[in-house]
Amino acid sequence: MSYNDKVAEAIGLTGYAVSSEGIGGILKARVSDFRVDEISSKVSLDSKGRFTAANITLTNWETNRFISKLARACGISKNRIFFAGTKDKRAVTKQVFIIDAPQKKVANVSISDVDIEIIGRTHQKLGFGNHKGNRFTIVVRGCCHPDGSPMSEEDALENIRIIEEKMSSKLGKGIFPNWIGPQRFGSGRPVTPIVGRHVVNEDWKSAVMDYLSMEGDENEDVDKFRKNIRDNGIDEVNLDEIPNWLGFEKDILTHLRNNPEDWLGAFKKLPNNLQLMTVHSLQSVIFNNTIRKRIEEDIPISSPVEGDLVGRIDDNGQLETASIVCVEARTLPRITRNCNLGRLAVTAQLPGSEPMESKGEIAKLESNVLKEMKLNDATWIVNDIGRLTTKGTRRPTIATFSDFQYEAVPSTTVDLLDGKWLDGPQDGELWHPEGACIRFRFTLPSGSYATTLLREFMRVPLGQL
Repeated sequence: MSYNDKVAEAIGLTGYAVSSEGIGGILKARVSDFRVDEISSKVSLDSKGRFTAANITLTNWETNRFISKLARACGISKNRIFFAGTKDKRAVTKQVFIIDAPQKKVANVSISDVDIEIIGRTHQKLGFGNHKGNRFTIVVRGCCHPDGSPMSEEDALENIRIIEEKMSSKLGKGIFPNWIGPQRFGSGRPVTPIVGRHVVNEDWKSAVMDYLSMEGDENEDVDKFRKNIRDNGIDEVNLDEIPNWLGFEKDILTHLRNNPEDWLGAFKKLPNNLQLMTVHSLQSVIFNNTIRKRIEEDIPISSPVEGDLVGRIDDNGQLETASIVCVEARTLPRITRNCNLGRLAVTAQLPGSEPMESKGEIAKLESNVLKEMKLNDATWIVNDIGRLTTKGTRRPTIATFSDFQYEAVPSTTVDLLDGKWLDGPQDGELWHPEGACIRFRFTLPSGSYATTLLREFMRVPLGQL
């Protein structure tokens, strides 16, 4: 069975590390099938600290929308809540939040499907990426063959073994391509890189209109709302009829009603981290396309070639950008050895106003990616919102995974499943309700995506991840 994955094409997430048959299947047939436990950096506690530190477990919550709800409950701005990273929405996630509010007030917050465990007081804030990694427990249900027929447990386990073995042989043990996952772009509606392109061009009207109206894989009420804007414009939207969970959209439209044509002000109604994410997601599409291009042209991603930019990997598995150097003919053997030992890593572009430039065939490859995306003339300087200007950086082309385990588990009763499972396989999807169920357990460093690792084993349209 073949399929045309428009979302994967839009975000550059095409191709695989090795050739093989995947296991098919679907993720998140129920919320508890996807569990994420953040491996947090140590929080220094102080009984006189200004902030409240808490371990918070969310069930089926989008991180930014939870923060808005928590901020209202605490009577503070959402900009006074700090966390290390956004997690998957349709999942059970546990992570540390730092909240600029009294401990008692945070402890008394009651929100559906939210469990708050107070750690204590601290003077320490958290920044994006300030965690060591994440532990995942994920169930893939409905495994199937490429022709759509159900796959047995034995076949699924054997296919996983073969793919793991091939990746180990080609890239190294516990290594996979460091693709940036669909969460970065808006799962089902990859709107953030579209908006990011308008942001770097400072076209605020297009940025706002695409954010409000771009079509995606959403529920019927949201589809109707966005279609109304596409067909009739924002003036025809009844603010009272906007679905309650579209809080950002309502804030934008309310601003435009009160301040017609203030498109910049309307864009600023998005949370600061979401504004920045639009630029980062555009960079991320470029990065994914660069990885794809290297694989297509049979240029290695786990070992360097002359002209590559490589950098040191620290004890937490993170790239030290200050250590990046360009590979020359005389240094290639030594750098290759250190890449094979995991001390150094090959990098690919996340372009900006002051990019670190590769040389030779790699420079040509990266330049061609920008040209194909019509971004070769972008300056990445955002004068209207200076904090969105990005100098550019690099990202490792590979990621590591550890504590990797997989096993067959019994299927569960249909009444415990929901979401896509209840609709059955749709045209172009690769799963079968009678197929095997496989549970994966693994650990990833911060900044890597569980969905992109599982994608290497499942080989399905992104809508199934």
